[in-house]
Amino acid sequence: MKERTLFEQFLDKHDEQAWERVLTDLLPEIHEVDRAATQIWFKFFPLSLFLALEAAEDKQELIRKFLLQGKFELAEQIDSSHHFLYGHRFWRETKDAIVARAQNANGSISDLATEIRQIAKSVADKIAVDRSVLIGITAVGLMTLVQVGLENLKAAPGTVSIDKQHAKKSAQAVLNERAKDDSQGLFGFLKTIDKQWTVTWDENRNNAKFKAISEEEIASAAQRDQSQNWLEKDARCIEGVIPVECRSAACGTCWVGVLGGAEKLSEVERKEAKSMRRFGYLYTDEPKPLIRLSCQARATGAVSIVIPPWNGVFGKQLYKENVPEEILEPATTTAKQTRSIVQDESKKNQLL
Repeated sequence: MKERTLFEQFLDKHDEQAWERVLTDLLPEIHEVDRAATQIWFKFFPLSLFLALEAAEDKQELIRKFLLQGKFELAEQIDSSHHFLYGHRFWRETKDAIVARAQNANGSISDLATEIRQIAKSVADKIAVDRSVLIGITAVGLMTLVQVGLENLKAAPGTVSIDKQHAKKSAQAVLNERAKDDSQGLFGFLKTIDKQWTVTWDENRNNAKFKAISEEEIASAAQRDQSQNWLEKDARCIEGVIPVECRSAACGTCWVGVLGGAEKLSEVERKEAKSMRRFGYLYTDEPKPLIRLSCQARATGAVSIVIPPWNGVFGKQLYKENVPEEILEPATTTAKQTRSIVQDESKKNQLL
């Protein structure tokens, strides 16, 4: 393995908690259009999971143990993992600036938050855009550097996967679209159960939408859209564009990030909160967080979501101190495997 640069060694000193503190510090400086998206990306590609896989004596066995499905390794999607950030439009310039900093850094390395600010500013000055739309993608780029290494990041072409039509949208235009609710017609105020809301699952595509009946779970609404062969695109998508297996918060396949409209989803109930901790996706007491299980989140308005390219169950193993001892009664094959693994681990610990 090639020796890591001084700058990479600096980044390696920061664990997941340190990154979370830096993001909290930077959040007010990130443009509103990417404030949720940046937080979501860091939940989609957690440092702790990457480090666990890297340190495993038998990586394939750990992948099996964590029930990982889909594209969970960042190295496979260096240019595309952050397609849902507005700052993705400036990925090529941001990537180049990060590579240059990693190659040329000497002993004068600042704290992590300052490094992110300075790199974002250098790109902003070069391409004449507001620094606030670059801070999120810069933080994402630095975490990508941590997980893929300088040579891989440098070799990535820096492809931006947004067509010209959508690339021209201003940040405010994107925010306006997220905030807009569907018109229910002239007498829409009289409607109750038959209201319908648009769920957008890719803001960079015109046809990436489906309708949800008011108070309907997002996963159930996604199932009705049979406009494409979803299974052909992703082996996890057996019913619709959102991967789903159980519909009872037991399998973890249907998690999504909420870019806009989190306040228009039902509050997290106890079952969903417990499952999210067990899966390892989220630890929060927020009633309407940015990461949800789509089989539990009910729509009361139009929302914009992003679907992660993978799923797994690793909370009990990676974040033991944060996971309740109680495990939900499994409802699927995947969940039954999870229970078996947890029970085996418990027995081993008792023997030790």
